[in-house]
Amino acid sequence: MAEHLNCMVVDDEPLALSLLSDYISKMPGLNLVRAVSNPLAAISYLKIEEIDLIFLDMQMPELNGIEFLNLLQKRCMVIVTTAYSEYALEGYNFEVIDYLLKPITMARFMLAIDKAVERSKMNRALTDTVILPNTVNHIFIKTENRIMKINLADIYYFEGARDYVVIHTQTEVILTLQSMKSIQQLLPVDQFIRVHKSYIVAFDKIKFIERGRINIKEKLIPITETYKDNFFKRIGRDITSG
Repeated sequence: MAEHLNCMVVDDEPLALSLLSDYISKMPGLNLVRAVSNPLAAISYLKIEEIDLIFLDMQMPELNGIEFLNLLQKRCMVIVTTAYSEYALEGYNFEVIDYLLKPITMARFMLAIDKAVERSKMNRALTDTVILPNTVNHIFIKTENRIMKINLADIYYFEGARDYVVIHTQTEVILTLQSMKSIQQLLPVDQFIRVHKSYIVAFDKIKFIERGRINIKEKLIPITETYKDNFFKRIGRDITSG
């Protein structure tokens, strides 16, 4: 499996959580980020974690699977896991990858993963086909009521803010429900770089770098350890030598 997928399991049954976590651990290319019994907690984690694939139970207290899918707004792939077949049709209306009826066997789980990998490859291929570095000077971003064309030259930085990503441009601030990861995939790698889980910056808008922070438009943006080595390598600086 060439694809690397960050996974979350959301199920109020401890045995189901344990079983799916075990299955995920045995599949190369799958990384279990969270296994949670509370769907409300899962929604909160989605604001800070980059999740590619969710295994979602449908009957849970406080927030059922359909309500969860409504809040998710197709921000990542979903495989439904439940003991109740009557949810199948409604679940597929949300373009879920697969529908696994409990008890779930490893063989059936593997088939569902194959579908998720194929969907991920297809999504990536579509992105690569449409957006090519050095050939595109704009992106299209979905806002609440419209799809906006934004010139790359106008963008200073992207900032994650709870459910939204805030796009700071030369003349305005734009809000979108698209994830940081999906936006990063749209951007030419020679013009933009991720420096923090909540920030993507434009190289040509950097004013200066001081004490592990980037100054753009008088905003001080931190560079975290996760992205530090790659950032300084990209700007041609050896951080060990200052």
